[in-house]
Amino acid sequence: MDKIYERINTVFRDFFDDDDIEVDASTTADDIDDWDSLSHITLMSAVEEEFGVRFTMGEVSGMKNVGEMAEIIKARGTKL
Repeated sequence: MDKIYERINTVFRDFFDDDDIEVDASTTADDIDDWDSLSHITLMSAVEEEFGVRFTMGEVSGMKNVGEMAEIIKARGTKL
């Protein structure tokens, strides 16, 4: 899981253009200033591309935190 979080952090830092971002399992959109409903879809696409996974619409809209995202990636990821 450490490698997954390292790569998720890289995606978030690139996406939000902020090298200080450090996400963990409990990180939510409320913790990152520019993470709103509009940027969420594009961010999920960037994560999908990084890991070679596809989230369902239900997963994208229902993710409560980065930990749920990491668990889906772990279960489904082909480019880990």
